[in-house]
Amino acid sequence: MSLILYFLRHGETTASRTGGFCGTLDPELTPAGYQMAQDFAAAYQSLPWAAVFCSPLRRAVATAEPLCKAAGIAMQLREGLKEISFGQWEGQTPEEVNRNFHDAYVRWLSDPGWNAPTGGERGIDIARRSSLVIEEIERTCQAGNVLVVSHKATIRIMLCALIGIDVGRFRDRIGMPVASVSVVEMRARGPLLRMHGERGHLREPLRGRQGS
Repeated sequence: MSLILYFLRHGETTASRTGGFCGTLDPELTPAGYQMAQDFAAAYQSLPWAAVFCSPLRRAVATAEPLCKAAGIAMQLREGLKEISFGQWEGQTPEEVNRNFHDAYVRWLSDPGWNAPTGGERGIDIARRSSLVIEEIERTCQAGNVLVVSHKATIRIMLCALIGIDVGRFRDRIGMPVASVSVVEMRARGPLLRMHGERGHLREPLRGRQGS
């Protein structure tokens, strides 16, 4: 039996609806976001889970809670799964950042792997800290289904690192709508992306709420 990683982006927040930069900010889920978490739990609770690893930010914890409760499994919080820090851009819209930090914003858009938001983190920084969590999962679980609940940029960066996409292209190559699931099987010949951005577990009215 192989190790299978289920990457779940948290449910909808006010920030994911408006499109503002939200990394270290810690908004709660919207009512729709809580329903997304419940829908995920209802669809996936019968899967035999070996472990659940989660970002300590409230929006991720609230997304993981229904599944953990239904499956009777403890949540393991890891700092390495937190969202990218946007530094001084936190809470601002892309238009505001372009106006207030134009040169840094242009550099970041060209290569967010090696260029950080002003006072924030580079993509490679997230790749390094999140890789430590993946290594821990591989070391402690070895086989079975493991849920990893995290954030838009962080999951995209982890997927890039696992399947061999330049981390600097994480914004251009991989989409990640709210409450979506991506599945990677850790095989002897390397990670295999089996599913990406799946949202079939959500009830129909929620599937249209993509989130930024």
